[in-house]
Amino acid sequence: MSEVQEKSTENQEKNKLTLLERLKKFNERRDKNSEKFRGLGLFLMIFFPFFIIGMAETNQFKGAGKFFGFVVDRPMVVVFDAVVAMVVFLFLLALFRKVWIAVAVQSVIYMALSITELFKYGTNGNHLILSDMKLFRSVKSLKSFAYIKITPHLVLCCLVVLVFIFLVFYFNPKIPKISPLKRTAVALCCVTVGVCTVVSPSFYNPVYNFFSLDTTSATNAFLLNEKFTKNSFLAFIIETASESFANRLVEPDNYTEEYVEDITDVDVEKTEDFNGGKKPNVIVIMSESYADFRAFDELDVDDDVYSEFDSAVAEGCGGIAITPTYASWTVRSEFELLFGLPVRGINTPNMPQRELAEREQPALAQYYKSWGYDTAYVHPFQKTFYNRNRIYSQFGFDRMIFHNDLTGESDFTVPVEHYGTYVDDSTVFNQLLDLIKNDDTPMYIHTTTMQNHQPYNQGENPDDEFGNYLQWIKHSNEGLGDFLGELKKLDEPTLVFFVGDHFPSMRGETSVYAQLGINGENCDILYQQRYFIWSNYDADYSQVPKNEVSFFYMPYVLMNIIDAPHDEFIEKMMNFMETLPVYSSDYDSTTPDNEELDVLTYDRVIGEVMSPCPIPEGELTSSEQEE
Repeated sequence: MSEVQEKSTENQEKNKLTLLERLKKFNERRDKNSEKFRGLGLFLMIFFPFFIIGMAETNQFKGAGKFFGFVVDRPMVVVFDAVVAMVVFLFLLALFRKVWIAVAVQSVIYMALSITELFKYGTNGNHLILSDMKLFRSVKSLKSFAYIKITPHLVLCCLVVLVFIFLVFYFNPKIPKISPLKRTAVALCCVTVGVCTVVSPSFYNPVYNFFSLDTTSATNAFLLNEKFTKNSFLAFIIETASESFANRLVEPDNYTEEYVEDITDVDVEKTEDFNGGKKPNVIVIMSESYADFRAFDELDVDDDVYSEFDSAVAEGCGGIAITPTYASWTVRSEFELLFGLPVRGINTPNMPQRELAEREQPALAQYYKSWGYDTAYVHPFQKTFYNRNRIYSQFGFDRMIFHNDLTGESDFTVPVEHYGTYVDDSTVFNQLLDLIKNDDTPMYIHTTTMQNHQPYNQGENPDDEFGNYLQWIKHSNEGLGDFLGELKKLDEPTLVFFVGDHFPSMRGETSVYAQLGINGENCDILYQQRYFIWSNYDADYSQVPKNEVSFFYMPYVLMNIIDAPHDEFIEKMMNFMETLPVYSSDYDSTTPDNEELDVLTYDRVIGEVMSPCPIPEGELTSSEQEE
């Protein structure tokens, strides 16, 4: 070894020793601080729960002034937040024993939730609830949706929290040594209080009332946002968690084979006719965030934006369907169109596909298969988002076609082009044409598009979110016109149903909805989605309802047009469409629960499928039942 190398090695060893010595001296200083600044350490511990709720709330309020205004206006809510923070802090102290670790862990959790809330509301105008955490595994996908903007205020809040954590670490307050048994008892008490606050009405109702939390049932997104204004961030998350648990899905008390048979004891009038045996292709297009803003006269939207949609209505027919969601949770709308069942029947979960039994599902594609159709599902996005590839594979689709921009993996058989962030609608329309042209068998196809999903910061003016959105919609219409034009050239009959899944997500307080003054009392218009039904043959639209109907009835409208055979279940749903045309808690919460619809929905997607369905009985056994 050369002399230079020896000196270099010696210097490295000296640096290591110096670093270890410095760390040792620093820890000795911290130990001395524990005794020397015992009073300061005690203050930091007592002050911490108030500090962390103040920083988390100030961050999402985007200013200390607004938070202090909330403190003055709703002091008991802030006290509730502080009590909860104290319970969490006690639990972490019992768990870790070291004060600085407990402070760091709670600070990271609170600030992470606060930042997530800040970005979520800034992205789509909806506030964070705990059930949103179910999408954590899809965080890579969500990045393409979100407006993430690092502001000086956000950076300052995070720096202040980091400084506080360092102060606690440096002055090193300590808690008295207690036995493992006592620590376990403290932790269990904290957990018990936390669990009861979420799951026990006899506990949390008087607690919420004492601290003046708003516990009003929120049946739509705008009422939920109004509840947030009264409870603010932390109390809102806890109270909505209690509400979600109270509304969790359980088996209906009257769910019996006898009751299901009684519900479906109807006369079936239809025969296997298909207009003399002629089976048309059936295409269901659920267009992402497609909505007709001409519903608001004050916006003065140019008809040219929706020209091809209007032409399709003129050539076929149109109407209004009531969507079960607003701004997000596309899978709610998708569930209703794929199953012909209301999400209200299973308590309107944000992600209904997570409620389904793990087995072959009697989705409507199964009917088309039983009628001799080939079936396909097309979605130009990641197959793992919402677990579509796994869950929807049980819905009766012969083919499932996805496209993943992150990996380059694609099932599309046509060239893929983009418009903005996502796959161009025209690419999807070309894929539908390719499927039909290359299949001699009649096809049932469901597609959920992606082009018009937010963000809407692309276009001629990145700050004109609404203007950019209309530009995207106009582009969709141009592709739609070309698509229908190509279908006219085909010599095989084809029926098209087109509808948007929901009105688009827009940024919080700066959105067009805020400008229109939309609130929980007048937001029903945002659940009304215009649709068209169009065909390249002489279809009979005489039975298309003139009134508003819920999304889940539209598949039966299509069955009537193609003159498909009915079983007792289909006939019963047709009867419901006459007697209860709209069944949606978000749109009209005053409509009472319908036991028959709720039981049928539970039976078909979660229960034992005792109602008539096209799947052989042996294929309906769930994996849980098999085990």
